[in-house]
Amino acid sequence: MSRYSNIDVGDSEKIIHIITKKDIEKFVELSGDDNKLHVDEDFAKKTSFKKPVAHGMIGASFISTIIGTKLPGDGALWFSQSLEFLLPVRVGDELTIVAEVLKKNDRQNSIELKTEIFNQHKQKVTDGFAKVKIIEDEKPEVETKSNYEKVALVVGATGGIGSQTARALAKEGFNLVLHYHSNKTRAESLKNELEALTGKKVIAVKADITKQKDIDDLIFDVKRYFGHLTAFINASTIHFGNIKFDDIAWEDISSQIEINIKSSFMLMKGIVPLMDKYKYGKVVFITTQYTEQTQNELIHYTTAKSALNGFAKSLAVDLAPKGIRVNLVSPGMTDTDLITDLPEKVKLLTTARTPLKRLAKAEDIAEAICYLISNRSNFLTGETIRVNGGQVML
Repeated sequence: MSRYSNIDVGDSEKIIHIITKKDIEKFVELSGDDNKLHVDEDFAKKTSFKKPVAHGMIGASFISTIIGTKLPGDGALWFSQSLEFLLPVRVGDELTIVAEVLKKNDRQNSIELKTEIFNQHKQKVTDGFAKVKIIEDEKPEVETKSNYEKVALVVGATGGIGSQTARALAKEGFNLVLHYHSNKTRAESLKNELEALTGKKVIAVKADITKQKDIDDLIFDVKRYFGHLTAFINASTIHFGNIKFDDIAWEDISSQIEINIKSSFMLMKGIVPLMDKYKYGKVVFITTQYTEQTQNELIHYTTAKSALNGFAKSLAVDLAPKGIRVNLVSPGMTDTDLITDLPEKVKLLTTARTPLKRLAKAEDIAEAICYLISNRSNFLTGETIRVNGGQVML
């Protein structure tokens, strides 16, 4: 949470939410308010509103979200609120809820907020004012290495390499942020498994890492639950197949660049300040041996991963003064869900060409990542560790 002394008049936060029919159903179930104007289309048609209107308190409840999670955040005691409902809100409306600090009361350790809600047409639908007391720790936080706790963000934690990396890091004593895009069931299962195994704090966070807002929300959750970050592993990927040059389109290449470069860039912009807090951090990106041992019909994938190699090495130089090390792990063909559609012949040929006579396992990659995250690699940055059973040797 923000300490009272760190809050200034003019500070503001906002959140966006699209009202759904399910929101109304949940509110009715919770509150018992099943007024026909909210839930009965036939009834609403006979009124001046013509369509059902969402409960005003649904929108107002998001003021609580801002106060409780953003401004000021955890520990906030919301003790007063005035509300004026100006326009109706209906299913499908996109609401922007804004809170701005108008006044500080030093004697009460409280703040006054202007609270406004706008629809997608920039019309103000709700107006009001809030008063919030800030409950702080008895002792201010001392930001020294004596408070140092290991916290790792694993992006793509529901994938084969990501989940094995999370397990390996949990055994090393890390608190974990498990990112997932769509597989909530697998993310929650992994979270419960690791919490039971280690007793460390583990949270699962959903985000589309090609969207800035989702990344902002992800970084906000890291700040809220942990306050800092010591390790970041980007194990995210999207499906790719072999495409002949005659058939490839720019969209095939740009989709790979989006997930490998754009998302990594946006994530790092949010992550670096969290590592800069202790002048220490470890970053690991997953590249591929195909950047060194080129394979046909993989222009889209190889191009993006080659760009990622350059991106990571440039970051390693730029971030070294902050104590942040940036390295890469380069797997060969790895036995995960990503290769389930490959012909068995391709897998057998790859195995035959590998000196160690097997494909890589997700655990092999995870162990290399753990080494780069650990203190044992403190003098490594801008390096690539190849985990391919000897297929590529330099």
